[in-house]
Amino acid sequence: MSSTEPTLRYAPPPDLSGYAWLSIAAAIVTVCLKGGAAWLTGSVGLFSDAAESLVNLVAAIVALIALKVSIKPPDDNHPFGHSKAEYFSAAVEGIMIFAAAAVIIASSVDRMIHPRLPEQLGLGLAISVVASVVNGAVGFVLLRQGRRYGSATLIADGKHLMTDVVTSVAVLIGVGLVAITQQPILDPIVALLAGVNILWTGFGLIRASTDGLMDIALPEATHDKLIAVLDTYRRPGSIEFHAVRTRQGGNRQFMEFHILVPGWWSVRKAHDLTEEVIDALVAEVPPVRVSAHIEPIEDPLSYADEEDY
Repeated sequence: MSSTEPTLRYAPPPDLSGYAWLSIAAAIVTVCLKGGAAWLTGSVGLFSDAAESLVNLVAAIVALIALKVSIKPPDDNHPFGHSKAEYFSAAVEGIMIFAAAAVIIASSVDRMIHPRLPEQLGLGLAISVVASVVNGAVGFVLLRQGRRYGSATLIADGKHLMTDVVTSVAVLIGVGLVAITQQPILDPIVALLAGVNILWTGFGLIRASTDGLMDIALPEATHDKLIAVLDTYRRPGSIEFHAVRTRQGGNRQFMEFHILVPGWWSVRKAHDLTEEVIDALVAEVPPVRVSAHIEPIEDPLSYADEEDY
């Protein structure tokens, strides 16, 4: 590369589809394990657990597609890129959770009306424990990497898997009580509670995806880091900043601001300072993409769109 050739300020978003494949593999394993446990025992509680894992499988496939689309470079129709595709994945997963919860709740009510004591609960519980361990391990990985890369898809999938683990633990306790007390009514009650818990998770995922589609601001901690960088360059009466805005767009973060400098400065000097500020912001928060507008500090029109930060 020539020494005069400019270097890229922003790295392309990473391909996180490998984590989606991990989620798909885990979902296939847990669907088989939990489905087998539900079939062996006839427990509606274990059936509810298996139904949620089936949702995990379909959601993981949707996540894989979304992650592949989200890293596509900008084009003529999408000049800001395709990163918001991740929010559609989270929304689809939330909707599917609602559907799974409806099936679980309906099955629970039916079993309450027609109670039946599950069979071979010991083996069924053992199988379900193995499946929960798989889900917990994969969910932890997805959450960690999702937060590291700011991926709404991985975070949603990870939260879903961890919720699945919580549901599984509740189901295991409930079905274990059925085995101990020989009271079949406890089985559908546990399943009903699991269904309500799943509904709450689905609501949270849809709310998070809606916030993203509406350009929610960056987290407060991230915002404060960026403002701290701007404050190091502020010189009252000489260099100021306003109209500072941030937003999250899937695996991308955006920031824009106006920089006010003396009107007598040359274009080169104002531009060099702006580039220095942007480099400092990107160094502090690497995923952020920055846009800046230069204005003369003496001109009243420069304050027409002033916003405090």
